[in-house]
Amino acid sequence: MSTALINVMSAAAIKAGKGVLRDFSEVDQLQVSRKGTANFVTATDVRTEKFLQRELAKVRPTFGFLMEEGGEVAGKDDRFRWVIDPIDGTTNFIHAIPYFCISIGLEERTASGKSELVAGVIYDPIHNELFAAEKGKGAFVNGRKINVSNRPTLEDALLVTGNPGYSTSPDKKSYTLLNQVIETGATLRYFGATALDLAYIAAGRFDACWYHLVQPWDVAAGILLIQEAGGIVSSFDGKPVDIYSKSLMATNKSLHTTMQKLLTKFS
Repeated sequence: MSTALINVMSAAAIKAGKGVLRDFSEVDQLQVSRKGTANFVTATDVRTEKFLQRELAKVRPTFGFLMEEGGEVAGKDDRFRWVIDPIDGTTNFIHAIPYFCISIGLEERTASGKSELVAGVIYDPIHNELFAAEKGKGAFVNGRKINVSNRPTLEDALLVTGNPGYSTSPDKKSYTLLNQVIETGATLRYFGATALDLAYIAAGRFDACWYHLVQPWDVAAGILLIQEAGGIVSSFDGKPVDIYSKSLMATNKSLHTTMQKLLTKFS
């Protein structure tokens, strides 16, 4: 797709991707610091985020920012802000696993204070795939229109989720859910880059996903991509979500009710 807004976002992501690829080829020499349990930040994250901020500010100087590393930066126009994840899948990146992406979403605050997604771009520099969507204009990868899958049953589906993490809870709900999903006959994967997972849902490569804990920059671009590709994004019990929701599921239209029945009791 080619609109002024998508062109701006795409150009910034592709330029940033060149630096990310360069650092990926020298991953053993990266400066890595520990930010939390299984949550790393690299010099590449910080540098890429600053680059994206500069590039986007050049063309939309009044917009604010919400960024994984840099936090919130207010803009003169408080209706719009960029939501940026410079590298989603950082742990993959520092282990030289080629499954990560750059994610840029554009959020609009309506007069009522509601958060709406205007546009989203997810760029996979390893495979040179640019996923893009603008509200009401469809979803695309490298200019080709994409749609979610139409697989109707879980036994034929490929599902993806996030790391459930260690739990000391006696009921261990996350693990029980994983077992129940596997027992449906579905194939289940965990790849470690939520934004790219969502892009793959939009492209029909995966059929459904769910996540217990997400951040706005993980999902801002991906939610819009899936919606524009004909999919459904909701809470586990089927209610609407926005980028500030802590958990979500996304499916093609055929699997939504089935996934909702599975997930509701674990919400």
